[in-house]
Amino acid sequence: MENKYNPKPIDVSKVILSDDLIALSEKLAENVHEIWAFERIKDGWSYGVRRDDIKKETPCLVRYSDLSEDEKKYDREVVTGILKTILKFGYTISREKI
Repeated sequence: MENKYNPKPIDVSKVILSDDLIALSEKLAENVHEIWAFERIKDGWSYGVRRDDIKKETPCLVRYSDLSEDEKKYDREVVTGILKTILKFGYTISREKI
């Protein structure tokens, strides 16, 4: 069976994030990794030098700061895509002053 799926993400190429949102995106990317790692560990995964789906091992079960730049880039792109989509839909993101 041929896969006919053709992803069509919302075009956010013209949406610009402020410096504050860029800084926020890095914190969110780190938290995305923390959530991912938490769920993997809960599902029985552990650290391994190579990804092995049978043994449930992955080299990505490390602190965000210890991830390769390629892995960090993936998390950042997901988060910035979400933030840009929120803005494209007309919502605003503001920080409450404490």
